[in-house]
Amino acid sequence: MGETTEVRLPDYDLSGKVALVTGATSGLGRRFALVLAKAGAKVAITGRRVERLTVLQSEIEAMGGTAAAIALDVTDPASITACMAETEGTLGPVDILINNAGMNVQALPAEVTPEGFDTMFDTNVRGAFFMAQAAGRSMMARGAGGRIVNIASIGAHTVLPGLTIYCMTKAAVGMMTRSLAKEWARHQINVNAMCPGFIETELNSDWFGTEGGQKQIKSWPRRRLGVEEDLDGTLLLLTSDHGRFITGSLFTVDDGQSL
Repeated sequence: MGETTEVRLPDYDLSGKVALVTGATSGLGRRFALVLAKAGAKVAITGRRVERLTVLQSEIEAMGGTAAAIALDVTDPASITACMAETEGTLGPVDILINNAGMNVQALPAEVTPEGFDTMFDTNVRGAFFMAQAAGRSMMARGAGGRIVNIASIGAHTVLPGLTIYCMTKAAVGMMTRSLAKEWARHQINVNAMCPGFIETELNSDWFGTEGGQKQIKSWPRRRLGVEEDLDGTLLLLTSDHGRFITGSLFTVDDGQSL
């Protein structure tokens, strides 16, 4: 008889890690912060609506976690610098960045204004890049590697009617992800992106309650919306040691909506 190989299932323990989540005031960012804290990470919860961050911090602390509410506007380089300094001064060096802050100005292509175009690219692309740059610089200076998870969308590879500029920004995030993964591989920084499908949040619940929203849902293979917890497994895989062999990948998590 040969030796029996021990099989251990992953537990996704993030104890001792510091995670920074952008856009944590609502929706997916808020959920990401709660999940990472539950897994043991100390979490910097960041965004512009500080009053909401304070509520989330209390919620995380109530379940035994550690969090710091820190103001951040990703369109302002000075705000990014200040946020990184406060995070590392309060919680310690950042091991994990969840690059989640984003927005959309919905308009048909013929109606997009230069102001709306710039607003989306400033937040979704420029902000995401300089946030990743700040975290990457810190990780490289420390020499301990790290994890960067950019939140893109199925719009990175699928045409979403009425969301042309949004899809353009998310496609840019996808290429940014692959490029940074290659540039920073030798520094042991894993850079990946999550491309969620339509997940029900407070930002879209009104639309999906309408006749048009219900028609859209019925067009998908499983005729259902995703819920925030549907992304938990992918998030924990990409931020934990179990994802050490994954970098430069874009994970579509959409229940087949883009098929």
